[in-house]
Amino acid sequence: MSTPKSSASPVVVLGDLIGSRRVADRAHLHDRLTHALADANQRWGTELRVSVGDEYQGTVPSLGVATSVALGVRLALLPAHDVRHGIARGATVVVDAATGIQDGPGWWGARDAIDAAEERAGRAATRSSRTTYVATDPAEDPRAVNAALLARDELVGRLDERSLSVLRGLIAGRTQRDIAAELGVSASAVSQRVRHDALGVVLTMTEWMEELA
Repeated sequence: MSTPKSSASPVVVLGDLIGSRRVADRAHLHDRLTHALADANQRWGTELRVSVGDEYQGTVPSLGVATSVALGVRLALLPAHDVRHGIARGATVVVDAATGIQDGPGWWGARDAIDAAEERAGRAATRSSRTTYVATDPAEDPRAVNAALLARDELVGRLDERSLSVLRGLIAGRTQRDIAAELGVSASAVSQRVRHDALGVVLTMTEWMEELA
């Protein structure tokens, strides 16, 4: 993937684990989330961190990085667990330098975005919704970005464990032949999954969205 552009205003990401309170081994889930965030931080140079038990948060350099982080963390947890994401572009203010606690329109917008994703998931037509973007600037229209995010959520939500493994490999830049060797299947089997489950579409959508400033 090409280097994403920087945005004019901070972009905030909030992640909320779905149904985590019903998970028997919460310590294991927390460990998986921590590792997923460490991988994301290494890849995109971000500082995402667990905030309160079931949530994580952070600011990222662009909307494009936020959309890729959201997918990367989801893929690290699926299919056993899932996470809902709220993304917003807006000003942030450090209110406690000692703890690093922040506030401001960017954080409020990200919280509104998570609520919107949850509300959409409550409707039959958009029950696969997991990621929503809120623009705090009235001049910015977020509908095109949200249309792409909703479509990607739908495609990813349909994948079984094997197809998720293939998609993880594609996102990481591995070839179909390498992925087939890792999974112990034929290259043809991987190619069929890429076509049948629209994994190439998901990959292309992710690459294009990562270019967003």
